[in-house]
Amino acid sequence: MAHSLSAKKRVRRTLRQTAVNVRRLSAVRTSIRKVELAIVAGNKSEAEAAFRVAQPQMMRGAQKGVLLANTMSRKISRLSKQIKGMAA
Repeated sequence: MAHSLSAKKRVRRTLRQTAVNVRRLSAVRTSIRKVELAIVAGNKSEAEAAFRVAQPQMMRGAQKGVLLANTMSRKISRLSKQIKGMAA
């Protein structure tokens, strides 16, 4: 349990920031899921549209430190490769 004022403030700040990070992570995962579902369904135009929405969210999550940058770059690369390999 925090005793000093600065430690109590740190606890409050950490709780707020954790809530923001959880929302950001959830949004990234949801956008990735939408792209993957469109790829599985075989709908290339829907997959491309979902990917255009997901890509900035993924990199923003990496910039904010919620996810590792290399992980997001790898996921973006793999999703892009899957979309390009789909039949039109």
